[in-house]
Amino acid sequence: MDNSQNNKKEISRKLKERAIFEGFTICGIASIPGSSRLELRTKALNRWLSNNYHGEMKWMEAEKRKNISSLLEGAKSVLSVGFAYISSENNCQDKIFKVGKFGQGEDYHKVIYKKLKNIGRWINQEISDCKWKICVDTSPLLEKAWAEESGLGWIGKNSNLISKKNGSWFTLGFIILTKDLEPDKPHPSLCGKCNKCIEFCPTKAIIEPFVIQSNLCIAYHTIESREKKIPKEIEKNLNGWVAGCDICQDVCPWNKSVPLNDNFENTPKEWIKNLNIESLSWDDKTWEEKLKGTTLKRVKPWMWRRNIRANLSNK
Repeated sequence: MDNSQNNKKEISRKLKERAIFEGFTICGIASIPGSSRLELRTKALNRWLSNNYHGEMKWMEAEKRKNISSLLEGAKSVLSVGFAYISSENNCQDKIFKVGKFGQGEDYHKVIYKKLKNIGRWINQEISDCKWKICVDTSPLLEKAWAEESGLGWIGKNSNLISKKNGSWFTLGFIILTKDLEPDKPHPSLCGKCNKCIEFCPTKAIIEPFVIQSNLCIAYHTIESREKKIPKEIEKNLNGWVAGCDICQDVCPWNKSVPLNDNFENTPKEWIKNLNIESLSWDDKTWEEKLKGTTLKRVKPWMWRRNIRANLSNK
């Protein structure tokens, strides 16, 4: 192996070490433009969009999403990272009103961005001729496909990325780099014949393996949809969910025993742990104060009231 190959391998190893040092649970590297699976994932996205399964999520139509190189000129590699948000405190199964585990602690966009920025500073010192760009999930990127390509895990039948060791309780972040790095092997799918996520979805939103029809999904209706009322078919299946839904992850065998990430970033907000019917009397200002610093501020105060009332109408 020549010196340049050695250097490539060494800097790739150090970069991933740095990602773990910054607090990410898993990380991996993919080369751009990636393997043929990226082309397959892009075609799958096009089919999903053409069927209008994305509902009101029009940002999913961004053309840049289909071409990672359009996000950074001269892009050659991508570092994919996963931040685990599962903790011993954020299981809200027995609560009257339930909130998706991903949103119970600090805003993961900010948490991930800060950690990636630290890695970026490290890149400036260690790979001075390298340009880089951070992408957290507001960027038009085929996130799960690139995470799969980087070896973090595989896209499951519920469309979540699943890691053999960490299940699917993690959010993703990326740094695109202009440096040619040593790629990890893409992860094979390990869902096998298991269809638990499909069988247990109360609204049958997973219309076929890997395909979610958003307008049948509880998480979509409680977080993304700006309709004044939740459709009756969804409403009668809410079963306490007021922001998000974890059912397809809760039943996944890969999530049965995963390492917990107990830290301040994942500690549920007190008001989320104690959310009850009294919240219906909160005015917009109170809601905005509560939602500050969380990713749940995407759910506007009137939507919280809508979601809570929809649950109560079925009690």
